[in-house]
Amino acid sequence: MLLTKKSSHAAQVASSSASPFVHSLRRGLSQALPTMDRRSFLRRSGLGVGVGIAASQLTLVKKSNAAEGAKVGIGDSKIEVRRTICTHCSVGCAVDAVVENGVWVRQEPVFDSPINLGAHCAKGAALREHGHGEYRLRYPMKLVNGKYERISWDTALNEITAKMQELRKASGPDSVYFVGSSKHNNEQAYLLRKFVSFWGTNNCDHQARICHSTTVAGVANTWGYGAMTNSYNDMQNSKVALYIGSNAAEAHPVSMLHMLHAKETGCKMIVVDPRFTRTAAKADEYVRIRSGTDIPFLFGLLYHIFKNGWEDKKYINDRVYGMDKVREDVLAKWSPDKVEEACGVKEDQMFKVAKMLHDNNPGTIVWCMGQTQHTIGNAMVRASCILQLALGNVGKTGGGTNIFRGHDNVQGATDVGPNPDSLPGYYGLAEGSWKHFAAVWGVDFEWIKKQYASPAMMTKSGITVSRWIDGVMENNELIDQDSNLRGVFFWGHAPNSQTRGLEMKRAMDKLDLLVVVDPYPSATAAMAAMPGKAEDLNPNRAVYLLPAATQFETSGSCTASNRSLQWREKVIEPLWESRSDHMIMHQFAEKLGFAAELSKNYKMQKVKGMDEPVPEDILREINKSVWTIGYTGQSPERLKAHMKNMHLFDVKTLKAKGGKDKDTGYDFTGDYFGLPWPCYGTPELKHPGSANLYDTSKHVMDGGGNFRANFGVEKDGQNLLAEDGSHSLGAEITTGYPEFDHVLLKKLGWWDDLSDAEKAKAKAEGKNWKTDPTGAIIRVAMKHGCHPFGNAKARAVVWNFPDAIPQHREPLYGTRPDLVAKYPTHDDKKAFWRLPTLYKSVQDKNVADKAYEKFPLILSSGRLVEYEGGGEETRSNPWLAELQQESFVEINPKTAADRGIRNGERVWLSSPTGARINVQALVTERVAPDTVWMPFHFSGRWQGADMLAYYPKGAAPVVRGEAVNTATTYGYDSVTMMQETKTTICNVERA
Repeated sequence: MLLTKKSSHAAQVASSSASPFVHSLRRGLSQALPTMDRRSFLRRSGLGVGVGIAASQLTLVKKSNAAEGAKVGIGDSKIEVRRTICTHCSVGCAVDAVVENGVWVRQEPVFDSPINLGAHCAKGAALREHGHGEYRLRYPMKLVNGKYERISWDTALNEITAKMQELRKASGPDSVYFVGSSKHNNEQAYLLRKFVSFWGTNNCDHQARICHSTTVAGVANTWGYGAMTNSYNDMQNSKVALYIGSNAAEAHPVSMLHMLHAKETGCKMIVVDPRFTRTAAKADEYVRIRSGTDIPFLFGLLYHIFKNGWEDKKYINDRVYGMDKVREDVLAKWSPDKVEEACGVKEDQMFKVAKMLHDNNPGTIVWCMGQTQHTIGNAMVRASCILQLALGNVGKTGGGTNIFRGHDNVQGATDVGPNPDSLPGYYGLAEGSWKHFAAVWGVDFEWIKKQYASPAMMTKSGITVSRWIDGVMENNELIDQDSNLRGVFFWGHAPNSQTRGLEMKRAMDKLDLLVVVDPYPSATAAMAAMPGKAEDLNPNRAVYLLPAATQFETSGSCTASNRSLQWREKVIEPLWESRSDHMIMHQFAEKLGFAAELSKNYKMQKVKGMDEPVPEDILREINKSVWTIGYTGQSPERLKAHMKNMHLFDVKTLKAKGGKDKDTGYDFTGDYFGLPWPCYGTPELKHPGSANLYDTSKHVMDGGGNFRANFGVEKDGQNLLAEDGSHSLGAEITTGYPEFDHVLLKKLGWWDDLSDAEKAKAKAEGKNWKTDPTGAIIRVAMKHGCHPFGNAKARAVVWNFPDAIPQHREPLYGTRPDLVAKYPTHDDKKAFWRLPTLYKSVQDKNVADKAYEKFPLILSSGRLVEYEGGGEETRSNPWLAELQQESFVEINPKTAADRGIRNGERVWLSSPTGARINVQALVTERVAPDTVWMPFHFSGRWQGADMLAYYPKGAAPVVRGEAVNTATTYGYDSVTMMQETKTTICNVERA
């Protein structure tokens, strides 16, 4: 609205106490802006035009005359502006936080940021509430007789570590499980993986397992790196964009700025989703598919592409392996009638979309959890990759696979954090990887080995977070480790974001130790305190809540979905008794006896009088170790310089054409904003980062590249390396070549480009580009224009996966038994990520029991713009809580009418697990008659009952509602153990 109201005398008096900064800014604005448009939400959240206007001062829109006799008061407040990054989704929006006398009083989106362009979504606009934290967990607490009681930090640390040691002695280090966080910054995520390694287990994981693990595995096995290939910004160069399983308008709202700009220049937008979303409302073409049928749809497009000769034949010949086999499979299996039968899309619309993709080049594809969270998620994402390879769209501006990650640092936590099957940087668990990190960490390899139950357990992938429940409850004889899980750390993770909520409650009750480390108590606290079945409760169970600081109360780097790293400045000191996650890790290590090893390479700084590892030093250790994915060039100094000089970077390319940092003299010429990984070599090499992966039109020292040689040089007599003439710009090797090591350098005659010190045995001698601690092999390869990871073909056929060519398989719980017979799931697995995993037996039983008759509706779930993740944090924010006060289920008008349900009424949603959840009905044609949809951000109500009494006093979220995952069912991806949340079954009845 237009704010033209005259200011009152009271407002004038109140304003007199403002700081000089605010006083000056207000005076300038009153002269320059007689009226101004303001969105009411931003006004109420305390944002202003410029960093100085408080909510109550937005009425001051023209110059005011002082009251007679009144003095102009200029305060002596200390004003500081701290630049940070929004802690919600993965877009990476920059925020300037205004801090007055240590209090976060205002905020402003950074208009110079090439990523968010001065924009915020609702969540970003409400960040300042973190600086007040009225619903935060304030003190360490312990569950005593069903109620949480305050205890001291010393008591908590002593009791928890004593319990850990007790469990270790009785059941071994693998009996304790660590769920890390995609909310940790890179330094904390890395330190947690190091901490867990020194404890002696690979039983650790984080949110990426249940959001994009299938992406990481599927995409990496196709062409090298399992990440977004281009960027949000680069989508402005696209001529067509296919969104499949992505509701970016709500999940990644600010990313839509770039797509809307692209549409202004003619980009065609196609949205494929079982639900008509807010993103679909912006589409040129909306396609509704049945949930879980992405492969029939994508291969149905390929059918028309192959039939009409629209594939890029030269690109495929030069850069792709196995497309001929895919073509045979597609043409044999996915004729238009089969596609319509499986996914419900008619031939004319399939042809129309295929032609749009062909006629508009370059084109990009976007996917999110709508495609990943299935038992065949790994195959679905590879089908998307294959479509782009067929069209020749990968490795070019405006093309690629723009995979939008979820949390603010889920990309970084995946890259360098607590994964159960790898060390930081996707180094595996083989002895060579451990020795590489032992050298970087400055600890003896044999000492690390002795921390583990056995050498075999050191190299064995751990249990995934999606299955920790079964790690507790499964028959011990069927688990591929000595003991069941007896202790679990929830270190920044929402339990309601995981499936099988009823069983999770039982598993929590059976534990000996449950520790929540979080700024908010999370649903874990309430679930643990809520009475369960008497036979499940372990009488010796100990439950603790430890208050962690938010990312605004520390500093460190985070990685946006486009692989750009940004450095957060510390905005405020930790509130209440909260401590930073890396301080807590160090303090645990002190009690457990390995702090000297854990923090050996870090200086300590004092925070509230206590030692805390310096985040910059942790990043420097990452820089010295993670060569695989190029986390080595992003020194703290380079990142901080980028954050101060955002205005130098182009909005479409992310590239700086010039400019120097006025404080350090750092020259930005050629850098891409945030030095998106891979940023190869040492910081001194000054690699600019890689805005678009696999782009052969650029030199490797300009961020260019090609597909990775990670799967050998030949398969069944066929060449796996790129063909002659296919190489990055300026490469001295003009054909395909393997990854670089000391042997290849010597054969090429390039070994003498290394210094004598670099050639030493403990350095580059005997090493490859991933393990050379000097970075010299990388430097020399790139000096000759070559990519250190080689130059190969992408794999359309991934022979090491359950289905070498992606195959459609029906979900374990479905409503189409006729299609189960045609497209059955996988066979059961006896030992998969340490646990037996069921597929066919579950699906067959559901068909035999006719579960589809009792539960005839497909249940899917997704995001709302107002909340994030499990929602405990955002539902504790009063500004956001006011916007969305009820958990609800979307139901089609026909389906609702058949059940006597009216819009706004209460309903019971029931599922095959036995769960019954009570929510509000939203009757809408967004969903088809066979489908219902729920947001997954809610918790705090349990099968109709309010859980308020089970939260710590004063720390319950403002809005509480039923979690959809209380009702979701069993089902896991056949490669990564991704949970199947997008496709299950339910029934809905009037309450």
